[in-house]
Amino acid sequence: MSCHGPGEGDVATLGRTTEVALLGSPNTGKSSLFNRLTGLSAATGNYPGVTVTRSRGTARTSSGSVTVTDLPGTYSLEPASPDEDVVLDHLTGRLESETAPDALLVVMDSTTLYRSLALCAEALALGRPTAVVLTMVDELRARGGDLDVTGLSRALGVPVVETVAHRGRGLEDVRELLGEAASWPVALIAPPHDDAAQLSGWIRSVLDSARYRSPRSSVATSRIDAVLLHPVWGALVFLAVMFCFFQVIFTVAAPIQDAIQAVFDHWGEVAANTLGSGFLADFVGTALIGGVGGVLVFLPQILLLYLMISVLESVGYMSRAAFLMDRIMARSGLDGRAFVAMLSSTACAVPGIMATRTMPSSRDRIATIMSAPLMTCSARLPVYLLLISLLVPAEARLGPFSMQGAALFGMYLLGGLASLVVARVFKATLLRHGALPFYLEMPPYRLPTPRGILRAVWTPVWMFLRKVGTIILVVTAVLWVLINFPARDAETAHMDEAQAQSYVMENSFAGAAGKAVEPVFEPLGFDWRVDIGLIASFAAREVFVSTMGQVAAAEDPEDPGAALQQLTYTHGPHQGEPMFTPPTIVALMIFFAFAMQCVSTLATMRRETNSWKWPAIAVAYMFVLAYGAAWIGHEITAAVTR
Repeated sequence: MSCHGPGEGDVATLGRTTEVALLGSPNTGKSSLFNRLTGLSAATGNYPGVTVTRSRGTARTSSGSVTVTDLPGTYSLEPASPDEDVVLDHLTGRLESETAPDALLVVMDSTTLYRSLALCAEALALGRPTAVVLTMVDELRARGGDLDVTGLSRALGVPVVETVAHRGRGLEDVRELLGEAASWPVALIAPPHDDAAQLSGWIRSVLDSARYRSPRSSVATSRIDAVLLHPVWGALVFLAVMFCFFQVIFTVAAPIQDAIQAVFDHWGEVAANTLGSGFLADFVGTALIGGVGGVLVFLPQILLLYLMISVLESVGYMSRAAFLMDRIMARSGLDGRAFVAMLSSTACAVPGIMATRTMPSSRDRIATIMSAPLMTCSARLPVYLLLISLLVPAEARLGPFSMQGAALFGMYLLGGLASLVVARVFKATLLRHGALPFYLEMPPYRLPTPRGILRAVWTPVWMFLRKVGTIILVVTAVLWVLINFPARDAETAHMDEAQAQSYVMENSFAGAAGKAVEPVFEPLGFDWRVDIGLIASFAAREVFVSTMGQVAAAEDPEDPGAALQQLTYTHGPHQGEPMFTPPTIVALMIFFAFAMQCVSTLATMRRETNSWKWPAIAVAYMFVLAYGAAWIGHEITAAVTR
């Protein structure tokens, strides 16, 4: 293959930085390389007019700054999914308000070079200035493989450098290469890429020129996979991993949670001593410190959740879980690609729904979008932790295992099973057919790097903190106003503090709203105070926790925690009886498991399906499912506990 000389393929970059697109297949180390090159200067967002995420950052080189765009991973430039559509549109400059990149940096996994060269051939055929980065070279040589980088560069007709991205090795060579992006060559003779036989022959000739020796299969990987991918043993290991997963969330996080609670209690006392009594003191202590603190106290559990997911993904286990779950997903009419999206939904339904862009079948994609919100997300976690602590004593154990952890595992399992059933229903009714072959690459097992783990954990945790500081803070503040107004000074003048606050809440704007919907939820055991929390939770599920905190504070300002457990019905046939009984708690947990209580999820569904039809169907079916299942759970628990 011949190519332009350094002066003939120059990129015109006068007046702006050079734009380089990072192209590669999934699991090649492309994103690790991008993160190393751009560091904290990287920003994530959607393409203009397109709901596909891209990351863009600035890489500093000795020749100046270079803008690098990390494209979604793709196996081919012949689009089979929305993500791959956008990759091709970006490379050819067909996206709204976007120009084609000045140059392409193709990332290839040296341990699977045959497959990587197929994508490289398509990239070279675009006729853009191109260079190649080889990753995993340490693994290639550790497993007895080898290649001649100079020979590979000659055969491709473009510069080639090698790196170990996740370890930071070879990064300076890549930076130096990026600094020369304006003079990368363009292939004069494009390799064959649309004829399978000719492409295979070209790839073999390139491998021969590079004196490529394939790596040996890893004996350790084969032995581990024989267990983890076994239809029986693999499933048992998966369940054991998930069970231990939730045990850790309760047992390890508890001491940290107590420490955070103590800090917010102290700040509440400081606010009370500084501001005295009155509306301002109550607003700061109850709405701001109490409301936000009531949600932030669950930060340790959320951090642990993301930490464990990140570790399992980094070591290569999640791909095995997806392969294993493909057999189970098939019963719902989906495949392992849907499992990846649903697994992402355990953090948040929004990225889970966005992950469906990798699915080539539009019907499978919509079925997954409609069922993904049923997966237990981190927004439900604070609610579950609060309700489980009311239902199951902390000292309750089954041998060495915490029953609270087992209950949390059960809620996650319930969400997963419900999502599979719902997907099966949609695939059998509104979304028949549309299945395509499922291809999944098994990455080798790797030790995670602290830098990669910290980056993977920090992003979602920061999103949670930002949500607490914006949506939850605002909703909590508004709720405080609705709970405390209109003022009832004349009626409460003769009452003590607890009686006065309880009377004000019952006759407040929020109290009126709760009583208005009380007949709807009365069969589930919810009274008007719980209904206030339900209404507020449709903005963000976590607000239910802070709302119950405000309700409890109104009942007993001195000891809100005890007040919540001792709440009684204020009227009706059960007046004076405890409200948070096992049937009511079970009904609440089931309702939160199935109800659509996330505005962000609805907005994402609207964008991804380009229609309000599917979000409307989701709201309707999830409310019916939540209400019906909660009523059944309430009645069964009441019968068992009589």
